[in-house]
Amino acid sequence: MELVGTIRHDGDGGVLDDLDTLRGARRWFQQQSAVLADATSTATATATATGDLFVDEELRQAVVGVRRAVRALFARAVSPAPPSPADAHRLLPVEEALRLLNAAAAREPVAPQLRWPAEEQPTAGLLSAEDDPGVRLVAALARDAVDFLSGPQREHLRACRAPRCVRYFVKSHGSQAWCKPSCGNRARVARHYERTRGAAGRG
Repeated sequence: MELVGTIRHDGDGGVLDDLDTLRGARRWFQQQSAVLADATSTATATATATGDLFVDEELRQAVVGVRRAVRALFARAVSPAPPSPADAHRLLPVEEALRLLNAAAAREPVAPQLRWPAEEQPTAGLLSAEDDPGVRLVAALARDAVDFLSGPQREHLRACRAPRCVRYFVKSHGSQAWCKPSCGNRARVARHYERTRGAAGRG
């Protein structure tokens, strides 16, 4: 969700892309170091957190490619409801999005590992022989998307219906229609304005 959320409303009626430039991509990786630590290996998470991850144009493009695939599949997941208006007019075809996402996930061969220290609960991890932290990062983002789209949360995925919002969110209760309270407030204000204008027009 954090990767998809790098395309967002800019506050002035437009759309902002946090990964549009190398500088923006580097800033986002640093801001998301804690989240990335959950998705990637220790080596990649450490490199990201300390700023040692070499973010070049190739890595930026690879991450943007994963995001584009995921947003196309998010649009499929929320159908027949409309997708986010940010990129509804230029979504990848589903088959191309699937191919791109699966190829990105396959860039890092991994094997599941069971960890079970004494007096503690067992946990699962992944063992990788990949040395390039950039490859590991792209693959981890893709795997995370695969897990989400194949899991139970997909059924609760929605595109926010508030005016000007372009976010996707996971619905947490039955009546939720917006990604955050401020979007709900904006939607109510917009509806009130439309009703008032309509009443004035009829008068």
